[in-house]
Amino acid sequence: MTNQGRQDRREGVIDENLRRVFDETVEEGIPDRFKDLLEQLKKQDEQQETSR
Repeated sequence: MTNQGRQDRREGVIDENLRRVFDETVEEGIPDRFKDLLEQLKKQDEQQETSR
């Protein structure tokens, strides 16, 4: 196998692993704790807008 062939294979393996990790991360969803924080921020923004 040539150097270019090895490089192409190596890049293919890296691409495949990155896609797998990305897909697994997307499937995990957002943790409840993070959703709670987002909800708190949203309420704060609403309160600030109504007090203006």
